[in-house]
Amino acid sequence: MKINLVTLGVVLALSSAAPAFADNSTGSISGIASHGSVVTIKNKNTGLSRTFSVSTNEKFHFRQLPTGNYTVSNGEQSFDIVVTVGGTRSIDFTDKVEVLSVVGSRVSPLDLTSVESATVFTAEDIDRLPITKDLTSVALLAPGTTKGDSGFGNLASFGGASVAENGYYINGFDVTNIRKFTSFANLPYDGVSQQQVKTGGYGAEYGRSLGGVVNIVTKRGSNDWEFGGSAYWTPKGLREDRTDNLSKQTDPSPSEKYHVYNSDNTYDYLKYNVYGSGPIIEDKLFFFAMYQWRDDEWNDFNVDRSTRNTDESPLGLFKLDWNITDSQVLEYTYILNDDEYTIHPYTNPEDEYYTGKHGTPADPYSISDSGDIHILSYTGYITDNLTVNALLGRMEFDSSVRNPLEGPGAECPLVYDRRETPTSSQRIGCWGKDSNQYYRYDPEGETESDTRDSIRLGLRYDIGAHSISFGYDKEEFESTKLGREFSGGDYWRWHRGTGSEVRGVVVPEGQDYVRHRTLTEASGKYLVENTAFYLTDEWQVTDDIILRLGIRAEGFENFNSKGESFVKGDTKYAPRLGFSWDVFGEGDKKLFATAGRYYIPISANTNIRGSGIEFSTEEYFLVDSADEDPTTSAPTKLGAKLGETSYNGDENPPHPGSIAAINLEPMHQDEFILGYQQEFDTWTVGVKAIYREIKDGMDDYCGHQAFINYATDNGYNNFDYNSMANCMMMNPGNNVEIAMDLENDGNYQAVSIPASYFDLDKYKRTYTAVEFFWERAFEDNWYLKGSYSYAKSKGNAEGYVNSTLEQDDAGATQDVDHALFQKGADGYLPNDRRHTLKLFGGYNITEEIAVSANILVQSGRPVSCYGYLPLEQYKDELGVDYSGLAGYSASSFFCQGKLGSRGNEGRTPWVKTVDLGVTYKPEWAENLTLRANIKNAFNSQEVTEYTETSEIGSASAPEANPNYLNASNYLTPRRVELSVSYKF
Repeated sequence: MKINLVTLGVVLALSSAAPAFADNSTGSISGIASHGSVVTIKNKNTGLSRTFSVSTNEKFHFRQLPTGNYTVSNGEQSFDIVVTVGGTRSIDFTDKVEVLSVVGSRVSPLDLTSVESATVFTAEDIDRLPITKDLTSVALLAPGTTKGDSGFGNLASFGGASVAENGYYINGFDVTNIRKFTSFANLPYDGVSQQQVKTGGYGAEYGRSLGGVVNIVTKRGSNDWEFGGSAYWTPKGLREDRTDNLSKQTDPSPSEKYHVYNSDNTYDYLKYNVYGSGPIIEDKLFFFAMYQWRDDEWNDFNVDRSTRNTDESPLGLFKLDWNITDSQVLEYTYILNDDEYTIHPYTNPEDEYYTGKHGTPADPYSISDSGDIHILSYTGYITDNLTVNALLGRMEFDSSVRNPLEGPGAECPLVYDRRETPTSSQRIGCWGKDSNQYYRYDPEGETESDTRDSIRLGLRYDIGAHSISFGYDKEEFESTKLGREFSGGDYWRWHRGTGSEVRGVVVPEGQDYVRHRTLTEASGKYLVENTAFYLTDEWQVTDDIILRLGIRAEGFENFNSKGESFVKGDTKYAPRLGFSWDVFGEGDKKLFATAGRYYIPISANTNIRGSGIEFSTEEYFLVDSADEDPTTSAPTKLGAKLGETSYNGDENPPHPGSIAAINLEPMHQDEFILGYQQEFDTWTVGVKAIYREIKDGMDDYCGHQAFINYATDNGYNNFDYNSMANCMMMNPGNNVEIAMDLENDGNYQAVSIPASYFDLDKYKRTYTAVEFFWERAFEDNWYLKGSYSYAKSKGNAEGYVNSTLEQDDAGATQDVDHALFQKGADGYLPNDRRHTLKLFGGYNITEEIAVSANILVQSGRPVSCYGYLPLEQYKDELGVDYSGLAGYSASSFFCQGKLGSRGNEGRTPWVKTVDLGVTYKPEWAENLTLRANIKNAFNSQEVTEYTETSEIGSASAPEANPNYLNASNYLTPRRVELSVSYKF
């Protein structure tokens, strides 16, 4: 029957003042019923039952319900509904209308009770689409998300933020790895029940992210026994070859023929899982268990070596749900991440290049990021109006641990040769070059690992027109660093002079010289503590208007390896405001807006790099090729030294007061959203305007001349800049309060240094966008969903990563290491995509056969020109910073000596991809499902990245890069995934 729009608007407005967000893995049911009636809900899968006695206001609500299928009844009428994560389902028993979904899902995305920008994808939604079943691929379906740089694994960027500024949750527990913010816990994706993607406007219960939030709810057991399994195979025989690209060098050597060599690489992926679920005690205790195996093999062929890589990593999920009573629920989740792959290296015969086949095998080794997750959560429905919840979680993971840690050749120095091939380095000597053994490690240190311990407490109380939520969460994140140095303790690289200068000295053509580097990194354990309180009032101002008034109080503290705090700021307050207006009270038109501030903590990687021991040196010498050791290939005798030695860091840990500004403001962002949605029969359409701006951006500054100048100007002539940390955390463009040993007597005192001494611009990043989005609910055997975004992401820093350098040092990128790196930095940022069109949907041809498609049309990313800093031009003002800056790569916006600007080389081409899928569910085998998905069906292989480095060599002897602006990466070619699923 058709829903009366006037009644429907009242239902939606009065039914709930808020979605149930105190627990990040639940949903709600609410609505209107006659005074004195009793409304009962019952979970159809688990038997969980609750009642609500309706008072004179004729409203009822059931907060923080486990997601799933429910029956709602008032004794006369009953409805079957599905509760999804973060949403509210509304019912009006007084008008005998049909149930309406107000959740961001395919049924009806128009949720008048919510101000958030969020989309929920159920397992059924995801199964229908021809996409890879993983967290990132699903997140990229949401409006406002784009794929980040390939160097970080093509993670999702939300609303112009870097890929290292998102939050990831599983069953309410934050599983983001904050060592660098670029990884998160994995799980068997077939164990996912729902994935919620928040792209903006989220409430005060969420923090520590500037981009978006991905919220996973796993499957759970029920009163029905169910078993099954699935297999997914992407065979190498159904994959097109990747694109090669020739070098632009004039008359290249045989080893420099290709700039990109991919065509001989092969990939064969197979994963399969089994699962079981059911009641341990009917209506009381349930389990869900899934175990997934992999049998992946991929072969990578390079210039003169290759690898065969295998991954048999299992993943596991175990979930227990205990309905202690109808008003108390206890949940336990265990996730196994045995993430480890093995690398089998090979070396080509001498003088054989680009062979496309494996040569002589070397010792294999593995890389492990394995770990475990434990989550325990409790929800108590104390009264009809009071709900409490608590969550405890622990996540333990290895951090890219190599096994064996060291192989043969660890005693030999690292040696490369560029005498015959100046644009590429050849590995020589006795070090473990064939097994990529670049380092040797501290024998007394502990394995690199990360551990997160978290507690969350929440309370919600409904009183009159207000729904009050209060919560507290605390997390401790400990990262263990294993000390290391270069293999054999030294790193040598041979060069041959071209008649140009090296470190200010002309090296004659044909004269050999070497670059020598050393590295010392100490072992240690580093702790990050983050705390937060939040308070939210969801206020039903009128029948048609809901206000959300929230505040989040954040606390951040970082410790060095001695347990000494080096960053502890005052409590930071983040307001979260919003409203939702049912424009005409008819339930089919919604105007909404949000305004909020969001903070992100300092990463554990900053503790390691900023407060630990990291010391390196670089120097150049003339040498004679006759003095090359026949075994190690290192020089046995050094000639004249070229210039001065460059030093980076210190052999002693820095004073904790000198690591970060005392007045350091954690990086935060202000966001404003204004949107409108409307329903037309089976269609829902909307438009939204978004503005985001970074306030008080944060990064490390690695210069020291500014401190010398300040000390000198204030009469401190004994100051030694070596008493400062190698790099200092600060807010660029602000005055810096920091501890300095001005008298060089070991006594540090706090001083305030004007911003002018550093000559740094304010940290800038803005995101402005207009999004159009639409959805046709499934009817007449087809559905369609999509969005179009027009967006601009501008500034002088990308954020917690630097995509150009593929640098994932969150909060410690190169961007503000010195004022020279900011010159030319203003412009459109790497995640800027002006136009993005997304379309996905499906059509049921028959009851057995369905087809689906996923289409992406997107404009390109900005292209820039990078080169070495022209140090001689600024030598007089650089002072002691000259030496340190000489060790940087060609990564400034000086393009072959001339200052350019970010994005001055145009953009990469538009990307257009079409994924197609077909599903067959035969009538003769009711529980069998067969699928074939074709990714990039038309085999588009557009360029996605160019080589943006205009120079090679070194800062003291730069040379034009012949492969500047040569294509370096392409779209992944067409491939086919075949899958089969069966349940019983």
